[in-house]
Amino acid sequence: MADTETQFFTIEDGPIHLREGGELPSATLAYESWGTLNAEGTNGILLFHALSGSHHACGHNPAIPGTGSMWQPEMHEGWWDNMIGPGKALDTNKYFIVCANYLGGCYGSTGPASINPATGKPWGSAFPHVTTADQAELQAKLLDHLGVGKLHALIGPSVGGLIALTFATRFPERVKNVISIAAGYKTTVLNRLILFEQILAIENDPHFNGGDYYDGGNGGPLYGLALARMISHKTFVHLDAIERRARQDVVQPDDILAWYRVRDQFQSYMLHQGKKFVKRFDANTYLRINDMWSRFDGAHEGDAETPEDLFSRCREADQRWLVFSIDSDFCFYPEEQAELTKLLESAKVNAMHVTVHSDKGHDSFLLEPNFYTPHISWLLGQP
Repeated sequence: MADTETQFFTIEDGPIHLREGGELPSATLAYESWGTLNAEGTNGILLFHALSGSHHACGHNPAIPGTGSMWQPEMHEGWWDNMIGPGKALDTNKYFIVCANYLGGCYGSTGPASINPATGKPWGSAFPHVTTADQAELQAKLLDHLGVGKLHALIGPSVGGLIALTFATRFPERVKNVISIAAGYKTTVLNRLILFEQILAIENDPHFNGGDYYDGGNGGPLYGLALARMISHKTFVHLDAIERRARQDVVQPDDILAWYRVRDQFQSYMLHQGKKFVKRFDANTYLRINDMWSRFDGAHEGDAETPEDLFSRCREADQRWLVFSIDSDFCFYPEEQAELTKLLESAKVNAMHVTVHSDKGHDSFLLEPNFYTPHISWLLGQP
């Protein structure tokens, strides 16, 4: 694909009141788009990225203003290149695709590392909590700015699927089709505990300084963030895949802690993943998005009393849903998508549930386009 340039949309008619009581004087969303919006504004597809992903889903983008060294070479190619483009599942000859970096993000959108105009310093610990409802509200404003009317589709893999659900239920009349990939309706107790472990890892790093570490000169909570990534990585990648990848690794001479020396390729592989991650992500952003995920409850985010109340809006708007499970997923277990589908069907929403058989785990949606393309193309092609 050709080069893609990040665009910026700023909401300046603040203050922006967030769901948990915080507010921002203004907010900027970094986004990219592909394809052309039709005259009616009805061929738009809004794509949501995963936890540590970005708005750069397609093409080549060597630099994003304001991200400095955080925009590492591994990020330069779009994370869904194999799904977006002429003739692909998200056909740019037919559709106008938009993907935005989340509020609280670190790839161009307003986040904890952004400057707080009241102090002239990074927001840090003062940056408020964000929810999927906040993300949906701001991205709806982005669509207004771009002239997008009723969306042809929402697509959300992983954490993006939680925001897609919230958008579809808060703005049901703006959505025709919803594609939820390896996500769920409500964060499980297991995931909340795994996310809490990651939060503790970061907060207990001696360089975290309560979140105000940007001017500390020590790089911030690098070990805490690396540990958090190691905790999460084993849920994103199937353990068999970790074993295959780790066999190719060599234990590095600097893989040594206080007294413990890393002695096998598996430990070395995980430590490498943690070290690599801290070069491209901000710890405060990681905390905000993890917190958003940990507290996710579809009905609560949609201001509904019950799941049936929530999804009745989708039925009344005549939405169609395509829900993907990955049978080897250790992050969002297939039971979660089965529960989501059952709730949709109970509300008499037109829903299809597809299970992908893969040995790649949660990351299958990034690695195996052929498993998803036929179903997505079919749904998008329906009148």
